[in-house]
Amino acid sequence: MLLKIDQILDEIDETIDIVRGTLYFYHYKCDEQDDRGWGCGYRTLQTLCSWIINVKEEYSTSIVPSITKIQEILVDLEDKSVSFIKSKQWIGTCEATMILSQLYDVDCKIIHISNGYNLLNYMNLLSKHFHDFGSPIMMGGDADAASKCILAVRSNKQLLILDPHYSGPSFTSINKLRESGYLKWYNVPNDFVSSSFYNLCLPQLKKDLI
Repeated sequence: MLLKIDQILDEIDETIDIVRGTLYFYHYKCDEQDDRGWGCGYRTLQTLCSWIINVKEEYSTSIVPSITKIQEILVDLEDKSVSFIKSKQWIGTCEATMILSQLYDVDCKIIHISNGYNLLNYMNLLSKHFHDFGSPIMMGGDADAASKCILAVRSNKQLLILDPHYSGPSFTSINKLRESGYLKWYNVPNDFVSSSFYNLCLPQLKKDLI
């Protein structure tokens, strides 16, 4: 069973801009498909999909797409060749924007950040995104190729990261998830790779839909 996340923080903190709405924690092997080592981008995208299904009433009965379904859609959109289906090729934020547009008619903003240290210059923008839209953010890079889901910004110095690289049994509570380290605050820029660029995918749902 996937962990439902609808109350990320125990207390209201005015220094924090945070995702609004409900999402599910998708991670390695959460649906019995062994995607360890290559599936983190798909899992972060699935987490974003779960949030959109919760927010947009017309998709409330929709099912989060499987990894294979995501691959099939990208082939149908002529972004990938047929050999991509059922392969272990990873995806990033650009593919995520195509999937969210195709399945849910949701536009996304892509932000390219030249290196981990430069993340500091974008913290205000990320805070504004959570304030205006409240949607989770997908993050990926090159030297740091591990996909991440950003759920909050604190004091323009920290990012709350949901990490899809967990491959064990489903968590029974958000406290257990925090204790595991797969949901934790990352310090900016120290906890990011200075030699890696980062791309961010920010779903642009209007505030009045939330």
